[in-house]
Amino acid sequence: MAERGWPNVTVVNHPVVQERLTIARDKHTRVEQFRRLIGQIARLMAFELTRDYPSEPLEIETPMEPFVGSRLQRQLTLVPILRAGLGMSDGIMELLPSARVGHLGIYRDEESLKPIIYYNKLPPGIAETDVIVIDPMLATSGSLNEAITAVKQAGATNIRVMCLVASPEGIEALNACHPGIPVITAAVDAGLDHRGYILPGLGDAGDRLFGTS
Repeated sequence: MAERGWPNVTVVNHPVVQERLTIARDKHTRVEQFRRLIGQIARLMAFELTRDYPSEPLEIETPMEPFVGSRLQRQLTLVPILRAGLGMSDGIMELLPSARVGHLGIYRDEESLKPIIYYNKLPPGIAETDVIVIDPMLATSGSLNEAITAVKQAGATNIRVMCLVASPEGIEALNACHPGIPVITAAVDAGLDHRGYILPGLGDAGDRLFGTS
């Protein structure tokens, strides 16, 4: 469902997604369960994200007779932002095992507060593929804006963003920097606190995925 006021934002309100997201938000959810939930949510969201992907005919032989089915027309590239994006990309690859994966490592400079890319490993030919940039939290959108810029500089033009939880401030910032980029999320929360964390959110997704909090 498109979020009111942001036609490029789709919120996946499926009850199974929302149930799993609620458990993931719970501060008592353990690391191993949180990690499993994030993968499950991402996999379910991938169904919605690929709903309108173009397909082409594919001729095969069933055990009974020839059959014309279909396959995705364009290759898919997943670009998780390290490190938290890894938990989501693993879940998506269970659904789309042929997807290629690039990685972007981004940190925030303590003085300038600007996002800095410290690792950039994108697959060759990314311009000929559909790209999904993955980050569990669309908070201030600083890292996502930098990641989308890097993907565009590599030649990609068909780009989408997948996140678990977004803030209104982050959506506005992303739309200002990269107008029209489709965003698929499981929730748009109330806003950000003074540290730039989403409220109610689910905490630091990277720490909760890897048990480093």
